[in-house]
Amino acid sequence: MTPSRRRRALLAAAVTLALTGVAAGPAAADPPPDAPEQIENGDFGSGVAPWFSYGTGTLGVTDGRLCTTVPGGLANPWDAGIGQDGVPLVAGAEYTLGFDVAATPGTPVTAVLQLGGPPYTSYATVTVTATGTAQRVERTFTAPDDNPSAQLIFQVGGSATEQTVCLDDVSLRGGEPPEPYVPDTGPRVRVNQVGYLPGGPKNATVVTEATDPLPWQLRSAAGTVLASGTTTPRGVDTASAQNVQTLDFSAHRTPGTGLTLVVDGETSHPFDISGTLYDRLRADALQFFYAQRSGTAIDGALLGPEYARPAGHLGVAPNQGDTDVPCQAGVCDYRLDVRGGWYDAGDHGKYVVNGGIATYQLLSTFERTKTAATANGGAALGDGTLRVPERGNGVPDVLDEARWELEFLLRMQVPAGQPLAGMAHHKVHDRNWTGLPLAPQDDPQPRELHPPSTAATLNLAATAAQCARLYAPYDAAFAARCRTAATTAYAAAEANPTRYASPTDSTGGGAYDDTDVTDEFYWAAVELWLTTGTPAYLADLTASRHHTGDVFDPRGFGWQGVAALGRLDLATVPNALPAAELARIRGSVIAAADGYLAELGRQAYGLPLPGDAGSYFWGGNSNIVNNAVVLATAFDLTRDARYRDGAVQAVDYLFGRNALNISYVTGWGEHAAENQHSRIFGHQLDPSLPRPPAGSLAGGANAALQDPFAAQLLAGCAPMFCYVDDIASYATNEVAINWNSALAWIASFLADQGDSAAVPTPTCAVTYTNYGAWHGGTGFTAQLTIRNTGTAVVNGWTARFAFTGDQKVREAWLAKVAQSGATVTARNESYNGRIDPGGSVTFGFNATTGGGANPPPGLVTVNGRPCTAA
Repeated sequence: MTPSRRRRALLAAAVTLALTGVAAGPAAADPPPDAPEQIENGDFGSGVAPWFSYGTGTLGVTDGRLCTTVPGGLANPWDAGIGQDGVPLVAGAEYTLGFDVAATPGTPVTAVLQLGGPPYTSYATVTVTATGTAQRVERTFTAPDDNPSAQLIFQVGGSATEQTVCLDDVSLRGGEPPEPYVPDTGPRVRVNQVGYLPGGPKNATVVTEATDPLPWQLRSAAGTVLASGTTTPRGVDTASAQNVQTLDFSAHRTPGTGLTLVVDGETSHPFDISGTLYDRLRADALQFFYAQRSGTAIDGALLGPEYARPAGHLGVAPNQGDTDVPCQAGVCDYRLDVRGGWYDAGDHGKYVVNGGIATYQLLSTFERTKTAATANGGAALGDGTLRVPERGNGVPDVLDEARWELEFLLRMQVPAGQPLAGMAHHKVHDRNWTGLPLAPQDDPQPRELHPPSTAATLNLAATAAQCARLYAPYDAAFAARCRTAATTAYAAAEANPTRYASPTDSTGGGAYDDTDVTDEFYWAAVELWLTTGTPAYLADLTASRHHTGDVFDPRGFGWQGVAALGRLDLATVPNALPAAELARIRGSVIAAADGYLAELGRQAYGLPLPGDAGSYFWGGNSNIVNNAVVLATAFDLTRDARYRDGAVQAVDYLFGRNALNISYVTGWGEHAAENQHSRIFGHQLDPSLPRPPAGSLAGGANAALQDPFAAQLLAGCAPMFCYVDDIASYATNEVAINWNSALAWIASFLADQGDSAAVPTPTCAVTYTNYGAWHGGTGFTAQLTIRNTGTAVVNGWTARFAFTGDQKVREAWLAKVAQSGATVTARNESYNGRIDPGGSVTFGFNATTGGGANPPPGLVTVNGRPCTAA
């Protein structure tokens, strides 16, 4: 029999077991004394990882043994188990399986080496009656099949009484020593395999032993030479340890498909030059979030039939949550409905701190459309633009997707009347780690709420404050709910400023610990002030050391360092900062972008990241993207094409211009990652399951090699080579919502750039005047003056801008004014459509508002062209 991932809920009685060894199969010749070990961490000297369990209590290491409790009353031995995935077997090779095992009061334990997915074919099995005294079990067998990722399971269920089971010195010796891993890097000419924008930068890197410049040719799909030149020697690149040269073919601006570069006898992967290159990437990067949704059935008509699945974690057997989830023992005495949200990464956990930055970046992707000249008012992110089930409801689809997570974040708040009311629970996930693959609806583990933390509470405060201003034009009740949650959470965090998540709370899910939350306080205060205009929040953010400190790390920002989020929003979201202070804030973004441009120029692979090993870490691809976000923001602020080109060039690394010649985004590029670590997208282990959907970003090269698979395979790797496209490598190849949120933001920016042509000079200037609030504060009166600063007459004009929150135009004069969501569109009357050079025209309006911040708009366009502020 094999362990089932679709079993009914566990029965009431319980068993505690202690396991220490395994043996199996028919007798065979003993493997040689120097036979390689195939089990990782079999002596548990490194803790629990990479072992998982199902149907048991929490795994823990006691006196050097892996121990757990097993409930009594389980019907079958396979209803509870302890296991390890990714065990390699070679057909015809001899193996010795050994382990020490103990159980109190005593129970049979069966060790099974098997296929890790349906039909769970067994390769070797051994059963031992475990007692309170540890016994050694060994068995030698011959592997019947090749399997690079078999599964070892200790079946520990079936006892009438609760057991304590302990294992030690688990070993599987035999097989062939692994061949030295040599990645297939393809042609030595490394390009962005997706392509290049016609007016943008076009660079490539060549791996070569040559030290003198080399001739290069750009060729059409038919082989015609379109451009040529010589390379620039760069010496040995620190990050890759390769001798490289670079080339720049930016002068070639003609669109084309199937182009290649030929250098040093090598021909690159094909690529395109096109102004629509990234149009679909925006939708693909955002569809990842729908595929990660918890608590709802996934519609195959939207993502493809292979991605259709029932809702996960709604309390339908074998699931045990998330509709009525208890806390960990000793944390609370209530239960919460925390359904919904996104599965964070490759597991089924949901984490507020990771959900916070991911939600922020989706909301920021939309909020940018209110202030960025190239965003076309958000038309490409409007209702009906994405593959989400809510399309057609009158709300921009990206807001629909972000709301799925926001609703979950709100549910994680401690209810009124309870201790720590207003704070947010740090996370919810399985009691124990589960194996791969495992569909969400088949997860049998109990779910638990983990203690509230200050970091999680401030993530809730920040994102809920964003929610309050962005959803106000579409759902006033939801916006008000968000605002209440945000202010309540911020006050709760102030009352509990040092409640940190435990770094050891990492069984069944990641710890996500953080002992410096001053950056979260800064970010939350910024978002609350931008939304409410309340002076107390302004006082808090200006008093923070992050307000004047350097918040842009050369290695980028992520969930653990969010001060940059506050700085970026102060720089871009309309607000009432004094002009000099706003200029300083924007100047800090521009200075950071200058630093990233300089780094990009130093790196032979053209990415805005230092080349030392410390710059290549878990999920580092998202940090590279976040540095590109800073470059893109500097372009939005300045309209200086250098920053746009820097952001465009930075993503070349993601799409193949790297040492491994791989695109880290599924479905994008000639040679793209496709086996990211995920329990849901487990095609590599079970061909009946899908691969990650197109637009999923892998974590990327990680010199720390924190997973056993990568550590064994890639030991001694140069930083940029510390990656393997294998589902077993969670430290280099996992997916995560906060990595894809960064990709979604930059993908939207890239798509907005079109052919990346020269930036036009503004030909209009505007003056926005707010004459103040009406008595009672329910509205205000404002006017907009447009001046023609160009040399041509304007015959007919359409002005457009967006409010920051719930402001709504009631009536207008001297223009025909309409409003959709937060966006106001004003068209000339028959008598004032002409604006001569140097001339101006004015229109005014009355608008209602429920209160809160009411700054001038950050961007006004006239006939689709951005105007300067007069």
